[in-house]
Amino acid sequence: QVQLVESGGGLVQAGGSLRLSCAVSGRTFRSSRMGWFRQAPGKERELVAAISGRAYITYYADSVKGRFTISRDNAKNTVYLQMNSLKPEDTAVYFCATGSSGNLGVDQTDYDYWGQGTQVTVSS
Repeated sequence: QVQLVESGGGLVQAGGSLRLSCAVSGRTFRSSRMGWFRQAPGKERELVAAISGRAYITYYADSVKGRFTISRDNAKNTVYLQMNSLKPEDTAVYFCATGSSGNLGVDQTDYDYWGQGTQVTVSS
């Protein structure tokens, strides 16, 4: 059974930083694509960042380029999202997701298991 457990969300002031973590079990992690998505109230879920299985390729949404960094530790079966220079518009529930292929995935349909989500709130 594949499980994803996120941690690291919280309340932060604008300009601050947070690091999200997502621990994955039940899957060959190093061969799996990983992604971070977010969903704000009243909005559709959107891809924030993605990383291929062996961390050779990354993708970022335009809204977070230069501020967020996705990384993975294949020895720990964990993916991270370092978020710097946070803005109020980054407020959302953040979800990590995994897909069975190691290629980069930039669509929600590329992912077959999801975490429960962690709330990130950025105050102005």
